[in-house]
Amino acid sequence: MSAIILATLNARYVHASLGLRCLAANLGELQPDARIMEFVLGARPADVVEALLKEAPRIVGLGVYIWNVEEITRVAAMLKGVAPAVVLVVGGPEVSHEFDDQRIARFADYAISGWGDVSFARLCRELLGGTRPAQKVIAGEQVPLDKLALPYSLYTNEDIARRFFYVEASRGCPFKCEFCLSSRDKTAWPFNLERFLAEMRALYGRGARHFRFVDRTFNLNVDSSLRILEFFLERMDDRLFVHFEVIPDRLPQKLRESIARFPRGSLQLEIGIQTFNPEVQALISRRQDDAKAAENFRWLREHSNALIHADLIAGLPGEDLESFGRGFDRLHAMRPDEIQVGILKRLRGAPVARHSDSHRMIYNPDAPYNILSTACIDFPNMQRIARFARYWELLGNSGRFPRSLPLLLGDAHADSAFQRFMDFSDWLFEATGKTHEFALERLFELLHRYLTAELGMAGEAVAEALISDYSASGARGRPAFMPMGISVGDKRKKTGSRTHRSWVRQARH
Repeated sequence: MSAIILATLNARYVHASLGLRCLAANLGELQPDARIMEFVLGARPADVVEALLKEAPRIVGLGVYIWNVEEITRVAAMLKGVAPAVVLVVGGPEVSHEFDDQRIARFADYAISGWGDVSFARLCRELLGGTRPAQKVIAGEQVPLDKLALPYSLYTNEDIARRFFYVEASRGCPFKCEFCLSSRDKTAWPFNLERFLAEMRALYGRGARHFRFVDRTFNLNVDSSLRILEFFLERMDDRLFVHFEVIPDRLPQKLRESIARFPRGSLQLEIGIQTFNPEVQALISRRQDDAKAAENFRWLREHSNALIHADLIAGLPGEDLESFGRGFDRLHAMRPDEIQVGILKRLRGAPVARHSDSHRMIYNPDAPYNILSTACIDFPNMQRIARFARYWELLGNSGRFPRSLPLLLGDAHADSAFQRFMDFSDWLFEATGKTHEFALERLFELLHRYLTAELGMAGEAVAEALISDYSASGARGRPAFMPMGISVGDKRKKTGSRTHRSWVRQARH
């Protein structure tokens, strides 16, 4: 039995919650009476509540995020309905702002806004000691990072064996991009580097090999970034994989030298471009040297083995479809391994809300609060972009179409990759009426049909490219265009390089 339960719904089992472990690590003398319980989206609320109450808790703390708020609200409602004496505390970015406007506020006894490491522990001491604070919303206390206990010893052996997990060398962000909650931070705060690396050393010694850094600006302090990169380079093996989010226009020579030493498939860099439109950048308070960012992309493609995941946001105030398309083409020409086409979301508390009236920003009232239309992009076109983003994940980012995708996108110097893929996206939705649940075999058949029947490409050349890609994917079906004499899967063994394995790894994550 546990007096305190810390719980959340993760997007998938392979994720492990850093936030819950930060709270548990800082419970002090209460830690032996606490337990972390993680569930997965899609779990039945009744099953979650039953599992929680089996521990006979006095306090349940729920981590609430944009991806789980709807389901976790149902858990909260049921929990308070059947066990009203249990004190329900919620925290996380989704309930740190505009809390009173949310349905979950009806069921929570307390909400902690912002940093909860110290404030949750204090609240638990008061509650277990018989004191009920009068205020329902408790502002999280932001203490110096060297005062916090680090959470990494709370990753279990099962976590290390079966999941990948998150680490943070710093918190906060000095930049003010208005679509992001981190724009509310005054600066970035680093953890003591020696202390942090000692924790990473212990994790590595226990067998951890997948380190996903949540730092908003990993390359802000170049000296610290170098120390961390060198730490992993000294321990490089065939299983090691590290992920960092970096500022696109800051890649000095000494950082380049370390990045260049990582072998293929071991390093991923997430690079947020978001928009190339300088007027939009100014409108959302984003500082970015586009020319320098492009130069850094070129260097990474030509001189490093890093996997590059680049982000672009559709629906920002002041950006129309034509401007977004130009931005996509420019980013595509820089040849990142993945382009995530994100749809703007109105995160609670993010300053982008100030543009709602002047730019007629209409958002989905329900999570994930995605933009539905703006003064520059109407609802039908925003729907087209949303489908574009989904189909791009299936074809552009999956790594399954290396030979056939260039046939679809055309010559980068003569054609607009954005327009060509948008044409395909419009056709695909018209032909199927859906954006999800495509069998891989069916997706290949549809692409073959589009390239040959709609674009008039030579059937033999198209079939050759698609057969090569389909065989390399490891799929066992047989698309209609594939001759009976070809053995499906023959080419899979030939693609067993580290590059191919890295794509498989990324698809899992």
